[in-house]
Amino acid sequence: MGTTGKQIRLCDCNHSYSLDAAARACAGGDAALPVHHALCGRELPLLEADLAAGKQVAVSCTQELALFGELAESVGAAGQASFFNLRETAGWSAESTQATPKLAALIAAATALPEVEPVQGVQISAGRALAIVGEAGVALGWAERLAASFEVAVLITDRAGDAELPAGNAYPVWSGQPQSLTGHLGAFDLAWTQENPIDLDLCVRCHACVKACPEGAIGYDLQVDLGRCAGHRACVSACGEIAAIDFARRDTARNERFDLVLDLSAAPLLKRVEYPDGYAAPGRDPFDQALAVQALGEFVGEFEKPRYVAFEAGLCAHSRAKKPGCNNCIEVCSTEAIRSAGNVIAVDPYLCKGCGTCSTVCPSGALAFQYPRVTDVGLQVKTLLAEYTAAGGRDACLLFHAGEAGGKLIERLARRGRGLPARVIPVEVWSADAVGLDLLLGSIALGACQAAVLAAGSHDAAPLKAQAGHGAAILAGLGYAGEHLRVIDAMDTDDWRQLETALWDWAPAAGVARAASFRLLPKKRETLDLALRHLIAEAPAARTLSGLPAQIELKAGAPFGQVLATEACTLCMACTGACPAGALRAATDSYRLEFVEKNCLQCGLCVSSCPESALSLEPRLLLGDEPKRARALREADVFHCTSCGKPMGAAPIIQAMIARLSGHSMFASDAERARLSMCGDCRVIDMMKTENSLKAWDMKE
Repeated sequence: MGTTGKQIRLCDCNHSYSLDAAARACAGGDAALPVHHALCGRELPLLEADLAAGKQVAVSCTQELALFGELAESVGAAGQASFFNLRETAGWSAESTQATPKLAALIAAATALPEVEPVQGVQISAGRALAIVGEAGVALGWAERLAASFEVAVLITDRAGDAELPAGNAYPVWSGQPQSLTGHLGAFDLAWTQENPIDLDLCVRCHACVKACPEGAIGYDLQVDLGRCAGHRACVSACGEIAAIDFARRDTARNERFDLVLDLSAAPLLKRVEYPDGYAAPGRDPFDQALAVQALGEFVGEFEKPRYVAFEAGLCAHSRAKKPGCNNCIEVCSTEAIRSAGNVIAVDPYLCKGCGTCSTVCPSGALAFQYPRVTDVGLQVKTLLAEYTAAGGRDACLLFHAGEAGGKLIERLARRGRGLPARVIPVEVWSADAVGLDLLLGSIALGACQAAVLAAGSHDAAPLKAQAGHGAAILAGLGYAGEHLRVIDAMDTDDWRQLETALWDWAPAAGVARAASFRLLPKKRETLDLALRHLIAEAPAARTLSGLPAQIELKAGAPFGQVLATEACTLCMACTGACPAGALRAATDSYRLEFVEKNCLQCGLCVSSCPESALSLEPRLLLGDEPKRARALREADVFHCTSCGKPMGAAPIIQAMIARLSGHSMFASDAERARLSMCGDCRVIDMMKTENSLKAWDMKE
């Protein structure tokens, strides 16, 4: 095993598990790697010496990150050390004595893989302009507390109790009803309509209107209770030349831009699964409000966030000629970062938080997750499986999990339960929702007998389960016995028993007899093609008497399938122009609609573009070479002019035109209807012969 020149420091955490066998396996025949017992204590000088000497060091401990980080800073070696977890992921397990292959694999993946290429970032800058929206009392209360720390502005949406505007006009106060809130951290646009007759921007807070109102309809919050107002307009007279009160105001639209928004409304202004950074909607609970205010303060400054998703417009199957197609990514985006932009979608990198669900459900690969890239995860998986097998491991099960939420759950399982089984190899990713069908089937092709996704940290595991369902149907159809793919619904650290049960009660499934040698590719369809070819080549069903099935039925939403055409198809070829993947095409030698199933995304653009409603989708995986070949979906004879015999086009489309126009008033007589089946030249000649109108050659001076 190569280690890219890194100094490896293994620690068994005070002899709490054994690393000796794994250290020998990783050495590859040389002297075993040294195993430490208290690298965070009495053996710390060894690590200090490595860093001081300028070495790149890989340390098998994540518990003492703070200590090791301070040590690296003290010797000017920040960035020279990397850390990986062996204790909770392998060592602390009821099967720790059988975990040597997994330990060797985890050490290899942490030390031998090249550095991942950085992801392009998005720059964000946020100042202290804070909008506070809500009922007068609570909104003004928080404004008073925060005025010294933020550039606050208050939008009063409701009256409650005896609220009073501050005596000092230290910050803007408006009143009205919010209409929209758009934008992102550092650039939130708040729009509202002013419904209060008193313009608080113009008001000097002299309270003359309060004293003048005979009904007491104006409170000390300078809001007019229109239900009590009798229309005396004494307040208008009292306001005088200030002219802040106008009961007939027409210009009521207002808008302002803010860096941050504290929404104290009972119902949040933003109706989203996940809010954008810089926006907080804590509701009415004072403690939650305090926590929200504290969190907002952390967003002031300049930041760089990853551009989590790459988008290739040429592969997008969203729309064609204003006809709707695939909306998968828009429907699953929890932050509303994806919107329609004509024929393609647009991704707002400022709103995107990197859940990756969009890339999972995208059938074409137009959206590709970048943090990390599938190629990087694929190389890690390939290394883990190869090292695990080389060290004598069998029945490898990969456990994909989100680094933070999933990692904490695995740590809790190791501390309180049986830990991970020796054959379960954890693979950390940024978001579990980004583990798509290409990665799941690719892992099985590369030699894993099973792949699980821990849903901890997921916003909605349903899309992930749907993808796993498609993969499971394909593997079962190919004859691979057992359950290969599983999404585990354990969501937080308290669910560690659920994770334990899901892994320890899971019997190994049948895997490939020969692991694939390919690498996962950047393009989703290419990776799926490689994985499927290998899985089909190694399929157990091929070695049975019945052999491989001709096709495998899949559920709706699968990225594979065929298009069906009924007799209603007129061969207008509108579908060929709409198809983004070249699955539908017009033949060049005759009137024939051809279909290449391998290219079909099941996006539905052809169905929505068909004027005759003649097309439908059927999800399936067709095996063999037939999916690569073009086959006739609909073919028709040529329609010839009934007068001269000249070819006019495909018979169905001409016949459909004749049927539609026959009832028109322009074709009331038999002679007029007969012209519909003539070519353009013959139609003119027939009109000249039969009509009684004046001809040019009959005209006389």
